[in-house]
Amino acid sequence: MKHALVTGASRGIGLAIAEELLIEGFRVTGTNRKSPFPDALTGSEMFRGISVDLGEQAQIAQNLKPVFESDLPDVLINNAGIFMDADFLITDEKWLEVWDRTLAVNLRSSSLLCKWFVNAHLKTGSEGVIINISSRAAYRGDTQEYAAYAASKAGMAAFTKSMARNFSKQGVVAYTIAPGFIETDMARESVEILGKEALTRGSAFDEITQPAEVAKLAAFLAKGEVRHMTGSTFHINGGSYMV
Repeated sequence: MKHALVTGASRGIGLAIAEELLIEGFRVTGTNRKSPFPDALTGSEMFRGISVDLGEQAQIAQNLKPVFESDLPDVLINNAGIFMDADFLITDEKWLEVWDRTLAVNLRSSSLLCKWFVNAHLKTGSEGVIINISSRAAYRGDTQEYAAYAASKAGMAAFTKSMARNFSKQGVVAYTIAPGFIETDMARESVEILGKEALTRGSAFDEITQPAEVAKLAAFLAKGEVRHMTGSTFHINGGSYMV
């Protein structure tokens, strides 16, 4: 039975991915920060939850590093992320606070987990799959208020390619999934700031993409059946950004 670690598994895309992996027969370790894990996860014997603030390195080391040492996942899915606005007109101090927090959660922590994952698999000689959930914003940019978010997700995509180039021969492949707006709490928060029309503007559909679609894509990649697509980015954005 394969074991997957999914960050940010208590809601949104992460929850949908965790649920889909359980259906596919994976054992899942999920992380959360404040939102409780729903019964759909806690009711399964194949799920374990870990609470951790991914913006705090001490917590990551204490709560998550032991997973890679004693219960090495076959699959790492870095999904957790924050979406904080920082207008260019605010003070430098407040602007940098948003940038530092965003990069710490979205990029720094996910990269550290990847480092632990890669090193553990190289040590054991086992195959592994990394799936980093980036964003459409990494490729087309975002509004200036969310430049930190776009930059963090672009960094995640570039880091994924670097891992793919360096470690695929040794058995660890890496993929990026780049969603557009997905029907989640984060998207609903965006509606309050940008307006409902912004979520489907430029889309080939009159509806927002559902988390289940991202989850099915992640579960497929997690099976390790398309290893020669390592380094690839899978865009799922309703046709709003086509490559």
